[in-house]
Amino acid sequence: MKVAVSGKGGVGKTFIAAALASFFVKKGFKVLAVDADPSPNLALMLGVPLSQASTIKPLSEDWELIESKTSTGYPGVYRLSFSVDDVVDRYAVKTPTGVYLLVMGTVKDAGGGCTCPANALIRALMRHLIVDRSEAVVMDMEAGVEHLGRGTAKYVEHMLIVTEPSFRSMDVAKKIYGLTLSLKVPKAYLVGNKVVEDRDVEAITSFAKDVGVPLLGLVPYDEGVAKAERTGQNPLLVEGVAVKAIRGIGEKLLTGLL
Repeated sequence: MKVAVSGKGGVGKTFIAAALASFFVKKGFKVLAVDADPSPNLALMLGVPLSQASTIKPLSEDWELIESKTSTGYPGVYRLSFSVDDVVDRYAVKTPTGVYLLVMGTVKDAGGGCTCPANALIRALMRHLIVDRSEAVVMDMEAGVEHLGRGTAKYVEHMLIVTEPSFRSMDVAKKIYGLTLSLKVPKAYLVGNKVVEDRDVEAITSFAKDVGVPLLGLVPYDEGVAKAERTGQNPLLVEGVAVKAIRGIGEKLLTGLL
């Protein structure tokens, strides 16, 4: 089970990714959650204390690791082929939910020096996680569509595209879906989040039909989740309608009832 969760910033993709990863653990899977953002959001969602989460260095910024994997000993020349088998075992953090977390981070564009070795490491690691590892993998993708242009999600089995019932988030969802088709991702689905009323259901359902993307599920707006986030509590511990809906989505993924 290799799942990537994408969408516009702020639509709730990190919460959905964390809830899915936690659900898969309860189903008996060994789960690796991958955060493609250097901020500690996914770590916090998985119950890692802020004091610990803020100390986790993204792999894309660990130049000692990058150099050890890619250096040839010649300036400006780096390896294109190298092993990353040991990276997960060395760097993954076990969270209170039982999910193992790997903070991958993002590779910044030109301006901060040559990023070619970092890009090579991230691409190799992404492929290793999806193709070679036996764990269930849930990836919280970088917000927006740029990461898809870099091909970072091309190996996943399921791409979940999260949207709110708003024009801007649905517009980003449409672009993401188009890119997943061009990358030949095996299965891509829409997940509607923060649904409040019938008009929201209608908006997301109509959008899915117009674009041609299968609608995997709808997650209701949950005031308990919003309150937990405002007060610094773990929203996964809120046994409300949102978590239950995400578990239902997880069941569909596991049973193939799509």
